[in-house]
Amino acid sequence: MPSHHNSDELIFFVNGRKVVEKHADPEVNLLQYLRKVLRLTGTKYACGGGGCGACTVMLSRYNVKTKKIHHYPVTACLVPVCSLHGAAVTTVEGVGSIKTRIHPVQERLAKCHGTQCGFCSPGMVMSIYTLLRNHPEPTPEQIMEALGGNLCRCTGYRPIVESGKTFCVESTICQVKGTGKCCMDQEEKSSLGSQEKLCTKLYNEDEFQPLDPSQEPIFPPELIRMAEDPKKRRLTFQGERTTWITPVTLEDLLELRAKFPKAPLVMGNTTVGHNIKFEDKFYPVFLSPLGLPELYFVNTTDDGVTIGAGYSLAQLNDALQFIVSEQPKERTKTFRALLSHLRTLAGAQIRNMATVGGHVVTRPRFSDLNPILAAGNAIINLISKEGERQIPLNGPFLEGSPEADLKPEEIVLSVFIPYTAQGHFVLGLRQAQRQENAFAIVNAGMSVKFEDGTSTIKDLQMFYGSVASTVVAAKQTCQRLLGRSWDDQMLGDACRLVLDEIYIPPAAKGGMVEYKRTLIVSLLFKFYLKVRQGLNKMDPKKFPDIPETYLSALEDFPIETPQGIQMFQCVDPAQPLQDPVGHPIMHQSAIKHATGEAVFIDDMPAVDQELYLAVVTSTRAHANIISIDTSEALALPGVVDVITAEDVPGENNHKGEIFYAKNEVICVGQIVCTVAADTYAHAKAAAKKVRIAYEDIEPRIITIKQALEHNSFLSVERKIEQGNVEQAFKHVDQIIEGEIHVEGQEHFYMETQTVLAIPKEEDKEMVLHLGTQFPTHVQEYVAAALNVPRSRVACHMKRAGGAFGGKVTKPALLGAVSAVAANKTGRPIRFILERGDDMLITAGRHPLFAKYKVGFMNNGVIKAADVEYYINGGCTPDESELVTEFIVLKSENAYDIPNFRCRGRPCKTNLPSNTAFRGFGFPQATVVVESYITAVASQCNLLPEEVKEINMYKKSSKTAYNQKFNPEPLRRCWKDCLEKSSFHARKKAAEEFNKKNYWKKRGLAVVPMKFTIGVPIAYYNQAAALVHIYMDGSVLLTHGGCELGQGLHTKMIQVASRELNIPKSKIHLSETSTVTVPNALFTAGSMGADVNGRAVQNACQILMSRLEPIIKKNPEGKWEDWVAKAFAESISLSATGYYKGYQTNMDWEKEEGEAYPYFVYGASCAEVEVDCLTGAHKLLRTDIFMDAAFSINPAVDIGQVEGAFIQGMGFYTIEELKYSPEGVLYSRGPDDYKIPTVTEIPEEFYITLVHSRNPIAIYSSKGLGEAGMFLGSAVFFAIYDAVAAARRERGLTKTFTLSSPATPELIRMTCVDQFTDMIPRDDPSTFTPWSIHVS
Repeated sequence: MPSHHNSDELIFFVNGRKVVEKHADPEVNLLQYLRKVLRLTGTKYACGGGGCGACTVMLSRYNVKTKKIHHYPVTACLVPVCSLHGAAVTTVEGVGSIKTRIHPVQERLAKCHGTQCGFCSPGMVMSIYTLLRNHPEPTPEQIMEALGGNLCRCTGYRPIVESGKTFCVESTICQVKGTGKCCMDQEEKSSLGSQEKLCTKLYNEDEFQPLDPSQEPIFPPELIRMAEDPKKRRLTFQGERTTWITPVTLEDLLELRAKFPKAPLVMGNTTVGHNIKFEDKFYPVFLSPLGLPELYFVNTTDDGVTIGAGYSLAQLNDALQFIVSEQPKERTKTFRALLSHLRTLAGAQIRNMATVGGHVVTRPRFSDLNPILAAGNAIINLISKEGERQIPLNGPFLEGSPEADLKPEEIVLSVFIPYTAQGHFVLGLRQAQRQENAFAIVNAGMSVKFEDGTSTIKDLQMFYGSVASTVVAAKQTCQRLLGRSWDDQMLGDACRLVLDEIYIPPAAKGGMVEYKRTLIVSLLFKFYLKVRQGLNKMDPKKFPDIPETYLSALEDFPIETPQGIQMFQCVDPAQPLQDPVGHPIMHQSAIKHATGEAVFIDDMPAVDQELYLAVVTSTRAHANIISIDTSEALALPGVVDVITAEDVPGENNHKGEIFYAKNEVICVGQIVCTVAADTYAHAKAAAKKVRIAYEDIEPRIITIKQALEHNSFLSVERKIEQGNVEQAFKHVDQIIEGEIHVEGQEHFYMETQTVLAIPKEEDKEMVLHLGTQFPTHVQEYVAAALNVPRSRVACHMKRAGGAFGGKVTKPALLGAVSAVAANKTGRPIRFILERGDDMLITAGRHPLFAKYKVGFMNNGVIKAADVEYYINGGCTPDESELVTEFIVLKSENAYDIPNFRCRGRPCKTNLPSNTAFRGFGFPQATVVVESYITAVASQCNLLPEEVKEINMYKKSSKTAYNQKFNPEPLRRCWKDCLEKSSFHARKKAAEEFNKKNYWKKRGLAVVPMKFTIGVPIAYYNQAAALVHIYMDGSVLLTHGGCELGQGLHTKMIQVASRELNIPKSKIHLSETSTVTVPNALFTAGSMGADVNGRAVQNACQILMSRLEPIIKKNPEGKWEDWVAKAFAESISLSATGYYKGYQTNMDWEKEEGEAYPYFVYGASCAEVEVDCLTGAHKLLRTDIFMDAAFSINPAVDIGQVEGAFIQGMGFYTIEELKYSPEGVLYSRGPDDYKIPTVTEIPEEFYITLVHSRNPIAIYSSKGLGEAGMFLGSAVFFAIYDAVAAARRERGLTKTFTLSSPATPELIRMTCVDQFTDMIPRDDPSTFTPWSIHVS
């Protein structure tokens, strides 16, 4: 940091150590400071906007008034380092370390299998740890609340919650519903109908060290002395471009406010920080009144409560909870409304940072609290040098009208919230993409007062958020309804009036216009019902109650702590104790994940002279590049060079993939050039100054529909056909035709794409460290770009923070971009994509459009199906052709249709190229299959599960491409799933529920699965390994597979342990590298353990055959003796293992082949409840039966199944990518792309690994990495079932189509009713929508 003589010293503590920063820069946040200055890399960067929790740390401050220490969680990426004066920071390193001792939180997260890739684990640890510092014996609800702001993309959350629940006082694991017995006591269960024992214990809680709160580090006494120092003075921190001033008295603050009226007041930095990072705002001066005692108080009077502006939203929550517990119910209606929203507003970290004053004064358009405060007649107390005054927190204030606003020199001192009286109702309502940690799509605060003893409206207020650029008041509507009676006629008028008054233009930013209009009236209806209910409670004789079938409409979905059981095959008692195969072994890096000591690429120390790289990407979808002006960028401080296509020494276009755009851009997000500078801040600032002139080219193709119109494809059509489809259509009772759209999905791996490229002094060598699934591919592309032999390029891969297919091909492109920069500058390059750039550049799952024609008999037997699939491939080939082939080959799923034709083709569009993603086309294609099965059921008046049963493969058969298989495990999974989930009984119960509830509906669905692993190209299935035995008997194991969190290395250690007959503690696995195992193929297609396991087994068997003569001579000897003797006899202790791979093939001319080595079968059942008024849904229960054959590691395999299921559930429900009609991706971070949180997982979650045989694979195991993804569609079809029930009740019996994802918007708009009918609709030809679907 630059030297500034007039700067004060910033003093704070980190993990008990004092930090004195003489040159504190206001533009540096705590995350950067921890990682780059203090080299504490356990705290991770994953989004930079406080939305994912990966950078969670604990802040502790001393309160002079109460003499108490306040511990709370924060996201370090939003905490300016200058705000930390006098605070103590605890990071994951300060909680525990493998070098000293690990903390119980870290130990339990690891041993409960709550970590997979490990990138989110330090944040999870810190969230639970902070909770335990405040509540050493937490409730399960507190655990759920503490984790609400932390995202995990691997585990599906269940084991993370379970690790937290081990600290709760009551029973930590579920009491199996109805039995009252703890499932964990049932160590072994006899599976129905077979004698096979099933185990349910994935870890042993007896191993856990107890939590001892007395052992936690103390708060530094020096900070207490500093806080209590009567001579405290104003602090000023002068940065490179900005100044930070911390006043210590209110008087001082008001002086500064008068002097710098435009300077933001920074408390939690949740708004200002966000504006700086994402809106490019620049503020020369910051004022931070953090800790000013006058801003922190609660004052209760007879009229209401005054809350200090400095209170965090979490402190506001605690204060309101206390008041609600003390006061009569009718006085606290506003407080209760606020509390219901505070539970789900953002995550715990943001609630502990954002302040009451900040929230009120910034007036976010999506604010959940301000509409309620306005409806509750709150008053804002202001202060300036001129004195104090009050302004109402009302419509004009929220809408930003100048006469109702603060004067420039004023600040908010506090907010007064009045009590409510009897006959005064206040309610807050909201609907978001997901229940917690998501901005509202529409929210509202409403209140009504009645003339005494009547239902005549005396005063009415309605405020809506997220429907305009500010929160808006429906004042004319309210005015016109005064004096009216609170009845159905008033409601009808109110709906019409409010829709007239609050007009959302059809092209409004944010889209979802018709949905928002519907929510405006749906939420009003909920308020109407709630008030009717309240009136009835006051005087049941005078005011009739609402219909009983309407009652559930008033209840929000509760946030329950998930419960469940995981069942798997017990290990044979005869198996040697030392042999770890079949045991639920913890991930080999789990403890390191939980302590933050697992090293990811950006955690590697800085290399001498390294530069940072920032990208400049195309802003046009299809255009000629007229000029690139880099002069302004090159003139900025710290900038070393700008790299363009001219600087690529070798191929700039390798196999159709373009590294740097040259002359032309073909999508928004294509890399045009990169800037290399001494810091990332400098590189990014310079990247913004590169000026590119474009000239648009036609056609610009964004959607599949446009591609079909322009005949724009990436490869030829693929087809398989059996029987005679045309002939069969002539002999069926019914034919249905339909179209289905399946939108794409973002990988959202927690660790963004990261490359460290180091040019060597000699021989044009280049070393790359990166997180990838395919190091050989990176090596190939870098060698091509640099025009050097592949032997000069070394790629090292230790671990990746999640990948899911997104790190198969994309790291090769980014590796080449980095290597070219390293080659040009001659210096090491650190290239870390920010989350927004990662989402923009690397794309994701292919959007799909399908057309089907199905012929069937009235009894549900399907005779013929003709299906056409088109996928949106994007602008370059990538994996699109192979994805299309997989879709076509797998498109029959579990159904035996005698006359079947399937065609597929990838479309070429001007979007970033879509790529591999878990399931590789199967999750998109099979949702189409299940949809037409469901449509057939509807046409035949049968249940979907009946039609599935009728058409499912029943005996040894051949697929449509002529490959033999035996569906017996499929039948077993299906049968078990129906029986053990009590499907039929629960379906009946759901029907009963639906009869009694008009606005909430339950739905159940069960889906079968026939999945395949591997690739139809034999040489793609080969693998190699290298095993060294050292003279002390320790073993170094290397293979060609990559550790992405899926536990591959853990399984390989288990294999080596069994084959060498030594404890796994003797075996070390360091990294994957092109130096040790050349030409290794991708770790993908669920076959990482299959093929690498065989290679490791082969190497170990070669070594054991060499040692055999020695062991025979000395059978009682120790391993170390045998190894020493072998060395003395000049026997090689190093071996290469090789596996030729599964001999798969596919002949597309003949449309047949042995395309896949084997099949993975499964079935899942899901039950949901849908709110027909808002489109929200709640997943109540999931049962999964997965054919695992023999699981090498049940903990790892169950983790894969659960994680894939939750990722699949997200794909089919809430994960929605939004593009502009011009091809610009809007969804570039956790704020606007919602993956499931801990709140979305099933309330009851049961997983069973079903035992079968699979002799072709190592130890008769099966690859389960991807199979669970499609099982998430059970949730989609359960939603379909619930929506169908709602439609039937409303007289809509026609078969309907639900496209994916089934977002709240789609659910609500498909549940057609009087509210969807009354909204204004716009003619699509008269406007350009804000966003479009690209499928």
